[in-house]
Amino acid sequence: MATAVVARPVARPQARARDEEVLVWPDLVFIEFIAAMVFTITLFLLAFLVNAPLLDQANADVTPNPSKAPWYLLNLQELLLHMNAAMAGVIIPTIWLGIMAAFPYFDQDTEGQGAWFRTESSVKITVVAAIVGFTGTWGLILWDSGKIAYLLNKWFGWSGGDSLAFLENARAIQSKLPWPDWSKDIPYLPFNLKLLSSDAPGGPTQFQHLDFPAWLVEQAIPIVAMVGLPSVMIFAMWKLGWVKTRRDALLALFSGFIGAYGVLTLAGTAFRGQGQELVFPWELKVGEGIPGRE
Repeated sequence: MATAVVARPVARPQARARDEEVLVWPDLVFIEFIAAMVFTITLFLLAFLVNAPLLDQANADVTPNPSKAPWYLLNLQELLLHMNAAMAGVIIPTIWLGIMAAFPYFDQDTEGQGAWFRTESSVKITVVAAIVGFTGTWGLILWDSGKIAYLLNKWFGWSGGDSLAFLENARAIQSKLPWPDWSKDIPYLPFNLKLLSSDAPGGPTQFQHLDFPAWLVEQAIPIVAMVGLPSVMIFAMWKLGWVKTRRDALLALFSGFIGAYGVLTLAGTAFRGQGQELVFPWELKVGEGIPGRE
């Protein structure tokens, strides 16, 4: 019995219709040109309306006060004021970049990928998490800078007194509580360990011991704030029925991060005066350039 074999042409992907295509010229380039012109005109208007006089010629022998990083690193410079330098400059950015890189592996659901606000409560989660990150970060900055106690004293005449002086800011926990002497010199090991031992004056002799009050202020409290507050926020949203999937949790986490990131950049850019002191706009003395308080 013979079998007939019918040759069929190889299926080829259909070309997209012309109305679905966007040409680089003039479609894309024209839009980019209009956007560039709007940006340029806006920049000229701001330069004309806002008084921003030029300073003296740059001098490499004179360090300005305050000396600030580029705007895209001001968020990290702001973190340096509130915690251990290694944590703020290296450890925390590295860990957060790793967490963001793990987002696609934590949420492997392909439904609704690439679409905005596809889950049920995504809009509420985004708005509320951004507000929590914004207000929470400002609250922590104001407290750690001593501004909350300052404002309470200025507006309401309230002061915590000596008994509550340790609540003025994070550093006051270290300096104004009666820590025993042994808590400031806790050995890491039960025996003395010498690294790069040198008998010369000022040379390194012993392995650094743990200063518990400093560790509490510079590392423990920031870690609890950065890990605990987002965890509490996501747990509260889960109890409210907003967070139902892993994508909802990641959306809340990232939206809160954006709010906090914006506050850190804004505070470092516009609210840090001489000596990196937190300065409100009404505390500035126009013409002198020196922040002061009433």
